[in-house]
Amino acid sequence: MELHVNIDDGAALPAYSRDDDAALDLYASEPCRIHAGRVRMVETGVHIAVPQGYAALVLPRSGMACRDMVTVVNAPGLIDPNYRGTIKVGLINHGDAAYDIERGDRIAQLLIVPSPRVDTVEVAELDATERGADGFGSSGR
Repeated sequence: MELHVNIDDGAALPAYSRDDDAALDLYASEPCRIHAGRVRMVETGVHIAVPQGYAALVLPRSGMACRDMVTVVNAPGLIDPNYRGTIKVGLINHGDAAYDIERGDRIAQLLIVPSPRVDTVEVAELDATERGADGFGSSGR
């Protein structure tokens, strides 16, 4: 499958870091600072045309999240097939100090996934399952 990509001047094309990676890296197209406890929309300079029947998910980078406490605020971010604007990544700094991003830094990952259309059908009741309506934490630790 091909992903059609248009990039602004000086922006980096999304790319896989390793041959077997599932997601493409997204790079910052601008330097910026995210102050502790704040959210910042970071430009990538990337525009994509997601194929029909698919969606793009913007995911955090685990190293940034675990090591630096900086992650995607609305993870996962969803990009529909009809969107053609610039991909901006909302990053939040959960750390105690400002976090600096340089142009060209990897800031998120882009995962392309199947997204089938479904027809909603109202029914009187749903089929029974072993779990039923048991919610958060119901399976134990």
